[in-house]
Amino acid sequence: MDLVLQLARMPLKGESLLGSRYSYVAGGKGANQAVAAGRAGAEVTFVGRVGSDTHGQKLQAGLEEAGIDTRYLRHDPEAPSGLAVIPVEEDGENRIIVYPGANMEIEKSDLDTPFRESFDAVMLNFEIPESIIRETCRRASEAEIPVVIDAGPPREVDMSDLPGIEILSPNKAEAAHLLGEEPEALEGEKALSQAAKKLSEKNGAPKIVIKLGSSGAFVFEAAFPDRAAVMPAFSVETIDGTAAGDAFTSAMAVRYLETGDLAEAVEFGAAAGAIAATKLGAQPSLAERSEIEAFLATFL
Repeated sequence: MDLVLQLARMPLKGESLLGSRYSYVAGGKGANQAVAAGRAGAEVTFVGRVGSDTHGQKLQAGLEEAGIDTRYLRHDPEAPSGLAVIPVEEDGENRIIVYPGANMEIEKSDLDTPFRESFDAVMLNFEIPESIIRETCRRASEAEIPVVIDAGPPREVDMSDLPGIEILSPNKAEAAHLLGEEPEALEGEKALSQAAKKLSEKNGAPKIVIKLGSSGAFVFEAAFPDRAAVMPAFSVETIDGTAAGDAFTSAMAVRYLETGDLAEAVEFGAAAGAIAATKLGAQPSLAERSEIEAFLATFL
């Protein structure tokens, strides 16, 4: 659950500052990505945990209202639902403080039944235990199901031992973290290309998409390294960038599964991310496919 705080600016150290509004909005990277993928045109099954609390009930109801299959969403008897506190400044810039809660209580046994089914892809992020990330990748690889990873938030994860990744999509800070570098080291296309190549070699992922926020995304395919380049973002008036990255990655994944064309998929994802940035909150900002297509039609 996201606690979104609207304020003119961030308080200084030791300062109390009056905000203008707060609200509780359904969020969580996995849930955001599930809803975004569903609205972009996919049939989505969600695997995860929430707490046995009011937030957990609301989060499940929100997923079901969005058409997500929640058969494998468990209510943990002890851990509370995850919570994110998100201060949002007037210019749309935000900071996110995450308490994972029940997300960190997922067990390998939670994967048993879902992997008896057949899926076109598995999407993962780093707000769950590393053991579960690793086990999911292993099972998906054995079942020849491609994996798309949104590598956030920054974590100490051994990328060399995650098989089956088709697309790895960190933002710049996350990419630097995975490589043990400072984000400033990834300035410029040459540095981004070197970083993407290192990530691909480290993990074996054939496709790397580094999200650059309002600057676009750096797209790298190991099979065509000379074509690596920054694809620009769409220019919009940002209200809240909270779920823009989740919208981008999910819509990109859906379009990639449909076409196999990464550049087209990134463009589709960029449109979904741009739309999300123009609205307040996480899941309420995620666009339906018709909205994404209409948005693209106005630019192309």
